[in-house]
Amino acid sequence: MTTHLQGSLFDQDDRLRLGPLDGVRRTRLGSGAWIDVLPAWLSGADALFERLAAEVPWRAERRAMYDRVVDVPRLLAFYGAGDPLPHAVLDEARDALGAHYAAELGEPFTTAGLCYYRDGRDSVAWHGDRVGRGAREDTMVAILSVGTPRDLLLRPVGGGPAVRRPLGHGDLIVMGGSCQRTWEHCVPKSARTGGGRISVQFRPDDVR
Repeated sequence: MTTHLQGSLFDQDDRLRLGPLDGVRRTRLGSGAWIDVLPAWLSGADALFERLAAEVPWRAERRAMYDRVVDVPRLLAFYGAGDPLPHAVLDEARDALGAHYAAELGEPFTTAGLCYYRDGRDSVAWHGDRVGRGAREDTMVAILSVGTPRDLLLRPVGGGPAVRRPLGHGDLIVMGGSCQRTWEHCVPKSARTGGGRISVQFRPDDVR
């Protein structure tokens, strides 16, 4: 698979290192929902993007839409509880997040879902992670992004003004509280994006 990446001028180090999480900044969205954001949590993220793009066993999916079956506009991979992750720094990230949020979350992050947005034509529509406990309980989903930044948008369920966060090059966002029930999020298509982005979503058990 051929990949293209718009490299960051601020991340020219191939050594993968996680920074401290004490710099994370919280934004309260309302209705009990919040997001934490930490730019450039992972240094060397562009090198990780290249590794994941080339080595993860990506799968393409198709889904029914109205009267036809269409391609899902991104590639996917999933690692369940106990599965070895595709790079050791992702195990380190999952453990660091579990330790940092232990008091609030009360359980570890156990699974990792990966989405590969190959270019600006790939996207994900508005949704919440409401399969399993996320439909009825407060929980957290932590997303580490590598590659060319793409906008993540969040809006209240039912519509309303959107919150926009560009994520890539090792940026971290954590969606917490009631976020999966009372807000929804998307990655829209973009004519301005030439490079690829991979998001790694860490979740507790039974949250999808």
